Amino acid sequence: MKIGELSRRTGVSVRLLRYYEAQGLLASQRSPGGHRHYGPEAPTAVARIRALLAAGLPTRVIREIMPCFAGDGTEVQACVLDHLRTQMVELDSRIADLAQARAALGDVLQASTRSLTSA
Repeated sequence: MKIGELSRRTGVSVRLLRYYEAQGLLASQRSPGGHRHYGPEAPTAVARIRALLAAGLPTRVIREIMPCFAGDGTEVQACVLDHLRTQMVELDSRIADLAQARAALGDVLQASTRSLTSA
């Protein structure tokens, strides 16, 4: 299928599909005229890419995981589970950092509000 059809079938823009290909996440064959042609598995690959991006994984990690899917869904082989667990720990750390930053900002806002109302 051509890139426009893949875009229509997946709801992902042509620009993003090109980006996925440039990042090594999606493969295509080129026609003699230079047009991209994707295999029948491309919509499934795009759905997996979208799911992993929604899970907060960077494209470099997704590229490593793409060959390790089991079945037609988002289940992966056991050999990459530790990698995903590491990503989960990193997300937890970022969430904790953001929570601290939010609390600090709340303190600044609260102090500022008190200052303005007592003046």
